[in-house]
Amino acid sequence: MRHAIRTAAACLAAALPMVLTTAPPAAAEEPAPRIDLRVLVVDDGGPAVGAITSALGDAGTPYTTVDLADDDRPTVDGDFLGDTVDGRPRARYQGVVLPNENPFGAGSAEMAALAAYEAEFGIRQVDAYTYAGPAVGLDPAQETGYAGPLDGETAQVTDAGRNGPFGYLDGEVPFEDNDPQVDESYGYLAVPLADPPEGASFTSYVDAPIPGSRERGSLVGEYTHDGRSELVVTFVYNRHQQQYRLLARGIVAWLTQGVHLGVDRNHFAVHVDDVLAADDRWHTELNCTPGDVDCGGADDGLETDPIRMTEADAAYAAQWSADRGFTLDMAFNGGGSDLHRSEHGSDPLAARMLADQASHRWINHTYNHLFLGCVQDVTVVPWRCATDEEGQTRWESQALITTQIDNNLSWADRNDLAVDERELVTGEHSGLVTLPQQPRDNPNLAPSLTTTGVTWIASDASREAAQRPLGPALTVPRYPMNIFYNAGRTAEQVDEYNWIYTRRSDGGSGLCEDSPATTTCLDAPLDLSTGYESYIVPLEARIALRHVMGNDPRPHFIHQSNLAEDRIAYPALDRILDDYADLFAGNTPMVNLPMRAVGQEMRQRAAWRAALDAGEVTAHRTGPTVTVDAPAGLRVPLTAPEGTVQRPGADGPAPAFGESYAGLRTGWAEPGGDGRTILDLPGAPQEPENPGDPDGPDAPQEQDPRCLPDLLRLLDLLGLLEEVCGLLTPDAQGFREPAERTEMPAGAAEPVPYGPGDTAVR
Repeated sequence: MRHAIRTAAACLAAALPMVLTTAPPAAAEEPAPRIDLRVLVVDDGGPAVGAITSALGDAGTPYTTVDLADDDRPTVDGDFLGDTVDGRPRARYQGVVLPNENPFGAGSAEMAALAAYEAEFGIRQVDAYTYAGPAVGLDPAQETGYAGPLDGETAQVTDAGRNGPFGYLDGEVPFEDNDPQVDESYGYLAVPLADPPEGASFTSYVDAPIPGSRERGSLVGEYTHDGRSELVVTFVYNRHQQQYRLLARGIVAWLTQGVHLGVDRNHFAVHVDDVLAADDRWHTELNCTPGDVDCGGADDGLETDPIRMTEADAAYAAQWSADRGFTLDMAFNGGGSDLHRSEHGSDPLAARMLADQASHRWINHTYNHLFLGCVQDVTVVPWRCATDEEGQTRWESQALITTQIDNNLSWADRNDLAVDERELVTGEHSGLVTLPQQPRDNPNLAPSLTTTGVTWIASDASREAAQRPLGPALTVPRYPMNIFYNAGRTAEQVDEYNWIYTRRSDGGSGLCEDSPATTTCLDAPLDLSTGYESYIVPLEARIALRHVMGNDPRPHFIHQSNLAEDRIAYPALDRILDDYADLFAGNTPMVNLPMRAVGQEMRQRAAWRAALDAGEVTAHRTGPTVTVDAPAGLRVPLTAPEGTVQRPGADGPAPAFGESYAGLRTGWAEPGGDGRTILDLPGAPQEPENPGDPDGPDAPQEQDPRCLPDLLRLLDLLGLLEEVCGLLTPDAQGFREPAERTEMPAGAAEPVPYGPGDTAVR
């Protein structure tokens, strides 16, 4: 409090010499401030703030929310924002996210306090979505720029953006246009003020052409003024949209000056199930799969015509992986090979796969791909769990489950196939909850996992998105790709796709009509010869890339049938990899983790979130030093500049911190023995290049904004506040309400699905 009064007195002397004729004595040099590694989010309930909040949460970056709609919310003032700890000034928040440049209203003391806080501690502010006008360093958009929808447009990262917070992007930022009938985005394109206030500057990081003009208007840029820096975003978005996902990493990095708790990487792994086995084939006339309970089989005179990879398909898979630099995870069933050998005398597929085994990773998928949940009663459609005389569910035995796991490992041993026995994918994820028929796990599954040493078991992310324990194991949720297990040929894939996603009047199943909340109907059936490449492939790529760009480590899975015959998986996988390469720079590669590493990543994130929620983590930066106190043994997710090192512990030198990713160092820091982790940054965080501001953001200003909150309190005590309020109101400081009300299109408020099979945004 003495520091606050001293600062206020100094400001009062400068602003009102008629009141204080003698300046106070110069204060002794204060120690470097402590900046807590936590973000302040002022939330108006809009999708833009929600999108940034979700990026913080997904990465594990702690934040505090002030809900503007909550009558009991705290007041944002000097006491809320900072204090003093052990004689050192403390900033409680390392960055501030606001809905716009001033969500508190004209003349707000809260905005004045926030601005003074940002200037005093060098804290940055993100305006999540605001009108482009003079209040944020831009010409009014509706006078010299553009205001309107941006659907289908392509923005560009500027040179300043590439040299600054968005250097991980290759250049283009495409805006989605999923439904021509719905506006999905809205934005303001504007140029910087030709005559900005003294000492102020605007640097655009992302821009787009202004229609009818040769100028390019800013969509994301940095406005430096009054000793403060704002990241001004002039388009609206939600957490799912591609244009936001591309920019989210840079927004957070800019806000935190490249130093924050949490890790954000782009993950992509693909599991191929049923390798060495065969998959039943879709019947294009019956619209079902012979062999399934609802279609019939040999007893009904139907041939199942199974799909199985050939030796040539195996060679192609190895060559594709080498050419693309991408490793597939092969979930194999050794019993499929033994069966083929017993029927044909040899198995060229297995021989080729084993010869090329180093091209892939291998996962135990059980020996025969049996259903390992309840005993199925297939006398009814759909099937149900069989029961005993007392009405109790009958379960497949522990002995059967254990034998299926062990026999497949024995097959691998006999064939010198390297496989990690800790990983398991059961057939159809059976044994785990299978709704609606089986609402709980097979109680015999967990003991079998204990016996066989399994610690990671795959689950279906469309059923269970979260990781959970199962006996000694944790689940690894996997995303099913909408490339069907029973399709080896393109025409089969499209025919089944049409059946599922068209209306009855178009010859489809009508499922999309029965469940419109979860399934989107096609406008018309896809062409059997062109629909896969023109519609399904780009749709599947967009859905997969949403996961990749969403800091989501969960793997995707397809089936061996998709690598056989027409090899329909490759066009989709190629499109995903190519689109990613077009969007991201070489310093931001896809992270392709094995199943156990995915599970470990999810486990670490869960432990970290639990510690944050329990208030067991404190972290701060003091100059170039970051200190994190957390429960002993807890690994700490961190992002920091290149050159950051972790201080050695008592037992010797600690490993170098993190890995280079997206222009920064990211990773999980090893905890110290006492739960304290200390990292040394290469120096105070550097400002990105700002060619429009030759004096730099730290150039002295005519007026010190730090003075304002303390000065207002002191003037109030002296009874002089009303007399000088005309000099010191927030309006006089440049904190105004946006000149225009920002538009909110329907497609940003309620995200538009990419198409059939896209359930993430519903």
